[in-house]
Amino acid sequence: MTNNDEFAKRLQKVIDFYGESASSFAEKIGVQRSSISHILSGRNKPSLDFVMKVLSHCTDVELYWLMNGKGNFPAETKKEEAINNPSKSDFRKINTLPAAEKDIDRIVIFYKDGSFQNFENS
Repeated sequence: MTNNDEFAKRLQKVIDFYGESASSFAEKIGVQRSSISHILSGRNKPSLDFVMKVLSHCTDVELYWLMNGKGNFPAETKKEEAINNPSKSDFRKINTLPAAEKDIDRIVIFYKDGSFQNFENS
């Protein structure tokens, strides 16, 4: 049996990974917005139909991870692979990119806690 709170956390992680809001994610997978809301709040348990819709639209997500939290989430796996196994071709791709035609004025980094850093080109 799946733990509702843990499932809700994993579902939120999936929604964030795909850059969706709960509302847009509901539309994407073909369920009502209230279904997502009720699952995320812990009010309802996910149905098999709901889980299958998530998996059919989010091909990077594995059933066992979504249901039990066992295994790796796609973003974690890709990040680990990039850190542990950088290839020379990855560096070549970066170094051979054409120069930007526009100058960068500033870069803003937003953190999940709501804070941000602003870097301006002097």
